[in-house]
Amino acid sequence: MAGRSRIWTEVDFAAPGKQVSYLHLPYSVTRSAYGTIAIPVAVIAKGEGPTVLLMAGNHGDEYEGQVTLTKLIRKLEPDDVRGRVIVLPAANLPAALAGARVSPLDGGNLNRSFPGDPDGGPTAQIAHYIDSVLLPMCSVWLDLHSGGSSLDYIPFASIHLSGDPALDERALQALRAFGSPLSMVWAFFDEPRMATGSAHKHKLVYIGSELGGTGSVNPEGVRVCEEGVIRCLAHMGVLQNQAKFAVPAAPRIRLTELAGREYYVYAPDAGLFEPACRLGDTVREGQIAGHVHFVDDPAREAVPVYFRRDGLLVCKRHFGRCERGDCLAHLCTDYGG
Repeated sequence: MAGRSRIWTEVDFAAPGKQVSYLHLPYSVTRSAYGTIAIPVAVIAKGEGPTVLLMAGNHGDEYEGQVTLTKLIRKLEPDDVRGRVIVLPAANLPAALAGARVSPLDGGNLNRSFPGDPDGGPTAQIAHYIDSVLLPMCSVWLDLHSGGSSLDYIPFASIHLSGDPALDERALQALRAFGSPLSMVWAFFDEPRMATGSAHKHKLVYIGSELGGTGSVNPEGVRVCEEGVIRCLAHMGVLQNQAKFAVPAAPRIRLTELAGREYYVYAPDAGLFEPACRLGDTVREGQIAGHVHFVDDPAREAVPVYFRRDGLLVCKRHFGRCERGDCLAHLCTDYGG
């Protein structure tokens, strides 16, 4: 959307040094007529070099990235960098404070709100500020996700194919540098309102992730995230003092992809889902993924649910209850690109 953001900040993005402050989103309500939503932001800068945006809390109930970036803000100093690192540890702050995927203020899903709207609700305004103010400064964007409350993932970092071979190759190199043992290429997605759409519009290298889930903090996901962020910053030439962080070299990764709708399994009816497989299982087309049971109608036979292709079970639903259309699982396969 055209128009200038109403979000303001005391931060001087052009200044060297370390600034930890807020983005102020005007929000007038009965309790606070001239109030703002204060979204934390940090900028660590020294000298000439690339600008990297590190972001978590795109969805508020995805915690591994939030933990990682909160710790990094405390540890990263100007002498550690060449260029600039911008950190948003809780981008959709109302959702993060509520422990929810979407904002309690407007029901907004930040990762379905890009490029945003300066005249919209709080979530649309946050998306617009990121798209129109922050992204034009950057060459790389790490947007750290996990499965949230409803899904559980084997931790991995990822890229989305952009259709630009040169940009995709740069992103793939960054993904290898991140070094999550399992890594993924999203070769299929049909949602232009996601952050990746804005990243590709601005020709940015975009690294995403799914670092756990179940509405908890996965220690392995935090480890993968912390080490990967440091390795990626070093790969981009921004981190000058890698030894301070004592991160091991990137391991050999297993590179996988999600290449179509047939990778997903959806609930055929509302009920109680009993999975038949565990995360990390290799499954076959036609294999039982689980059954949907009907505790309010126990004489009714459970409905079987099937996988629609071979693959690695990388994601499964966490909640037992499901509604028709809920994602119950999805697969990945070894990358063929």
